[in-house]
This record gives sequence, structure tokens and C-alpha cells, in this order.
Amino acid sequence: MEHRSQAESALGGAAYGMLFVLGVVMAVVGGFTHPAWQVGAIPASAIVWVAALFGVCLGAGKLMRARLGALVTALGWLLVTMPFTLELGMGDLVIASGPAGYVYLYGGLVGLVVAYLLSPTSGGGSWLLRGYPSEKTDVEA
Repeated sequence: MEHRSQAESALGGAAYGMLFVLGVVMAVVGGFTHPAWQVGAIPASAIVWVAALFGVCLGAGKLMRARLGALVTALGWLLVTMPFTLELGMGDLVIASGPAGYVYLYGGLVGLVVAYLLSPTSGGGSWLLRGYPSEKTDVEA
């Protein structure tokens, strides 16, 4: 088992925390802008948001060298997007039913799953921590 210093652990925790915040920000901005641009009947901005979400989650997983990077970003997106689908008392919705809403919601879910599955499974160390020398010492008994 690899032993990490407190600074390395804090850096890894901060990186995962920022990935979660990135997922939240993408959900808020994407939730309000996914129906903004349509080419005929094709919801172009929803497709762009799904591709961006897939790319960010896959990139997070590959850069952190673990599926946890993709999962944390996806959780941030899901925790904001799911309440956006609920209808409020006055009938307000952020993600309404319609082509743009369906592409954004279901396409985003598929993109998250695919990004998670394509991310590396073993944690060979984060790209953030790769530059630190190993503190393994040979102790003779």
C-alpha cells in the first residue's frame, strides 16, 4: 500500500472537490442554456452540452487516473440536474419536456455512464501527484 503525506492527501481531496464543483457549475449553466440554440428541429446546444459533459467527465477520469474522477464530476452534475426536472408549485421547470430537455437529460446520463466506463480502473496515482518522489526506504531488519 502506498503511503501518502498529508499534503498529497489534501491536494488529492482538493482536486476531487473541484471536480465536484465543476460538475455543479456545468449542471447549472447547462440546465438553463440547453434549449438556447436549435437548428431546425435539432437541439444543437443540448447536443453540445452532452458532448462537453462526456468530455469533462472522461478527462477527469483520465487525468486523475481513476474512475472516481469521472464519478465525482458526474455526481455534481446529477445532484443539480435531477431537481431541475421537478415541477414547482407554480408550474415552473428548468429542464422541460421536449426534444432539448430529453437530449440534455438522457443524453447526459448516457454520456456520464460511458465516460465512467472508459475511465481507467486502477489508481496509479493522480497526475497532480506524479511529480513527487517516492518516499519508500529500504529498512533492513
